[in-house]
Amino acid sequence: MPSIFTRIIQGEIPAYIVAENDDFIAILDVFPLVEGHVLVIPKEEVDNIFDIEPEKLQQLFGFSQTIAKAIEASYVCKKVGMAVIGLEVPHAHIHLLPINEAGDINFTKPKLQLSADQLTNIQETIKQAL
Repeated sequence: MPSIFTRIIQGEIPAYIVAENDDFIAILDVFPLVEGHVLVIPKEEVDNIFDIEPEKLQQLFGFSQTIAKAIEASYVCKKVGMAVIGLEVPHAHIHLLPINEAGDINFTKPKLQLSADQLTNIQETIKQAL
């Protein structure tokens, strides 16, 4: 059965797409830790990020860098943090979050509950920075 990310990539499930190319997609996390929390996902469904072919993995990080720079330009933050957890969805992905302290990237914290309008505004803000 395809992962939720594959279903998003195939257009079966709507998402707040920030950027996309032939190999990768960047979408807002709809249950973010902080505003500007983006997921960067390879379109090829691979469970473990370290099972991605080395050249594609480099390209994934290059694509992620572009998204991180747009997040950094969109939010007042010390850095854009990155995490690869890979337990909740069996499809490799990178979390990118604007952070000001280490606790901002703590996945045990309660998630934000944002409205569709708020998510759309965040999406547009990051897209404009690309």
